[in-house]
Amino acid sequence: MQVDGNRQFELLEKIGFVRMSGTAEELKAAHILMDEIRTMGLEPRLEPFEVHYGKINTAKFAVTQPEYREYTVTGYRCAGCTAPGGEEHEFMYLEQYDDVMLQKAKGKFVLINGRMTVDDYKKVYAAGIAGFMTMGGTVIDEVEKTDLDTRTMRDSMREVGVVPAFHIRMTDALEILKSGATKVKIELDTEATTHTSNNVVVEIPGTEHPDEIIDVGAHYDSVEFSSGVWDNGAGSVTIMEMLRFFAENPPKRTLRFIWFGSEELGLLGSHAYVKQYADELDKHLFMINVDVGGSVLGGNMAVCTSDEGLCKYVEYLAKEVGYSTSVRNGIMSSDSTPFADKGIPALNFGRGGRGPGMGFMHTRYDMISLISPQALQVVTEFAVTFADRVVNAVVFPVPRTLPQNIVDQVNKYLNKKPEKKA
Repeated sequence: MQVDGNRQFELLEKIGFVRMSGTAEELKAAHILMDEIRTMGLEPRLEPFEVHYGKINTAKFAVTQPEYREYTVTGYRCAGCTAPGGEEHEFMYLEQYDDVMLQKAKGKFVLINGRMTVDDYKKVYAAGIAGFMTMGGTVIDEVEKTDLDTRTMRDSMREVGVVPAFHIRMTDALEILKSGATKVKIELDTEATTHTSNNVVVEIPGTEHPDEIIDVGAHYDSVEFSSGVWDNGAGSVTIMEMLRFFAENPPKRTLRFIWFGSEELGLLGSHAYVKQYADELDKHLFMINVDVGGSVLGGNMAVCTSDEGLCKYVEYLAKEVGYSTSVRNGIMSSDSTPFADKGIPALNFGRGGRGPGMGFMHTRYDMISLISPQALQVVTEFAVTFADRVVNAVVFPVPRTLPQNIVDQVNKYLNKKPEKKA
């Protein structure tokens, strides 16, 4: 079988619509993928899992001093609620997290420059803030051409405690600061909800070593406003083409292909997967993950979540077959990380956008017009070449161990407390 970029592109067009976690559209995309799998004579399965979410009933924000003005905001799902009717607080711009700024923040509603990380949230929560607001976009955005996304206060933050939280356009944040705002009124009413998301799973048993399992994965959900063709419809159609190859060329070791749901909410599909298969993970030797791809103005990349020896192997193989790629040792904010957390090494394939003209992740501008069949095909061909060699190796060549630098990166990413040394 020859890898066919046009076939990949056609499937990408079919799933190129907004498909957020737990929605009817995410389920629709799952069934499109399952129908494609069935054309190969294989029978996939849906593996559902529950997602804790949040419904926002009210999200209002206004500057009250020195002059009253209301602004469009979104509330954080699962954040803390204000008192009914809202609350008024002193306002400040928390431009960095040093001791001076944190001491001044006590009891105030603060504006944050950038994303709120768990470590930063621990600092501001301990400082006693009344709530916070992040800003998104750029100072040159036009309202009619951009969108204001809705963010979620994830469990790792909620474990610390909850406060009201909002998100605002950077253009509006700039105006607020230039106006000399000193007091604001906030109102947020949220409620906890749950919904069902799904992983799509299909397996090809190994002909010689069926108890040795290699997982091949990509997430198929998107964020709001985005058709998610670069992130990560491209990965979804890449592993579909890999599945087609191995359906026609049965592997010596078992291959399990997984299209993960709810990656965009914190890798929830892959977390659910490793939890569901916890009793058999000692049989899982390796994970191949594909996240982002197909961009015309892009560059190929490979991230080895493993010992550094795999980096050299990938570099040598790429030179042998004439494949241009960057290679580094580390982790990705993607579905390989829950596997690494369980001690399973991984290789991440992708194709990143080059420059500000192509890096439209998580926006309405993640569009099919920026993707080409040729860019999809070139990554897929190399992924198939790599997978074919290692899956059918006489002895599986990648050690099922992770060096301490990778363990440390995974623990930091997952906000795990370091183990106490004896």
